[in-house]
Amino acid sequence: MADRVTVIGWDGSPLTAAARSALGAATLVAGAAHHLALPEVPPAAERIRLGSVALAARRIAGHRGTAVVLADGDPGFFGVVRTLRAPEFGLEVEVVPAVSSVAAAFARAGMPWDDAQVVVAHRRTLRRAVNVCRAHTKVAVLTSPGAGPAELGLLMEGVHRTFVICEELGTEREQVTILTSDKAADHTWRDPNVVIVIGGPVGPARAGEGGWLAGRDPGAGPRGWTQPGEGYDGPLGEGETDLLRAAQLARLGPHVGDLVWDIGCGSGAFAVEAARAGAAVIAVDRTLDSCARTDAAARRFGVQLQIVQGTAPHVMENLPEPDVVRVGGGGAAVVSAVADRRPQRIVAHASTRDEAELVGRDLTEHGYRVECALIQSVELDTRAWRETERSVAFLLSAVLPERVS
Repeated sequence: MADRVTVIGWDGSPLTAAARSALGAATLVAGAAHHLALPEVPPAAERIRLGSVALAARRIAGHRGTAVVLADGDPGFFGVVRTLRAPEFGLEVEVVPAVSSVAAAFARAGMPWDDAQVVVAHRRTLRRAVNVCRAHTKVAVLTSPGAGPAELGLLMEGVHRTFVICEELGTEREQVTILTSDKAADHTWRDPNVVIVIGGPVGPARAGEGGWLAGRDPGAGPRGWTQPGEGYDGPLGEGETDLLRAAQLARLGPHVGDLVWDIGCGSGAFAVEAARAGAAVIAVDRTLDSCARTDAAARRFGVQLQIVQGTAPHVMENLPEPDVVRVGGGGAAVVSAVADRRPQRIVAHASTRDEAELVGRDLTEHGYRVECALIQSVELDTRAWRETERSVAFLLSAVLPERVS
């Protein structure tokens, strides 16, 4: 095992005295090509060009001597320190940090970033990173080859955002470009780069106020998974009662990184509440009035929605792939079309047992595990304890076993 392992962060500025001392004593140096070309790297040291950090960690673990790993930015922030400290390698490391590329990017943009979401985009996680950009007003994306600004822009179709693209931060080739998301695919971008994605309405707190928690404030807005119907201006549909919405949210469990479809969004109540959980939401309805109500509700609660007017199932053909779906209208035909897209979870409701059996049978034939519950809610006037309103609905929830998580 290496006698000593030092991880040095590099942000393009001159190395600190501690970093130079560690490098000067190194018998093995690992890093990217531009790190290994630094004049401070000892000529006699063994050099490892970093590709797979895990492979490099195995080499370092078997090295007899003093090892140094060079990494861009702060190596403890989505960096190599996590892999090097994994139990299978048994490495104890010392870290000499530098300014993270995210902090540098926001500094170049002249913006605060304690209210930003930070995500890493690889090819396997690109879609989830895009969903975070859809759902939040300020996101920093640490990109990678094949999951860069162009790919982000292409997958953001239908959602307007501003991109601040910071290429090769800390080097002589550093460049900062500001453009709209739909233009990002028209360019070729140099790696490494960081993309700041900004846009959409400001949440309930005023933009100038400081927060108490980095990222999205989970306490913003009113408490409760669901809000009283009067908060949505006008009557709610039969599938939008408070308790039914709460049960649908509980079954779907939307969270950050998910894309939720709300087909037949009505007043926008469910779409808003799914968005308040941090998920990206596409709300679909065939009527202009429902789309307008949904847009007004989103603005009132300070969340971001993509609203699409059209009739299901045809309007769903060009929508990006969902993780979970609520079907608020359209019946068995729409539920069947949704199941064809293979989301992880689906919820729907029916007003009769025959309709519930039809929907449940179709979901089962699509390979879903289906549950059905009869939900009855009775609203009482607590002054006289008299019934004022009664609602009955069959709640169907379906889970695709192959995608359970």
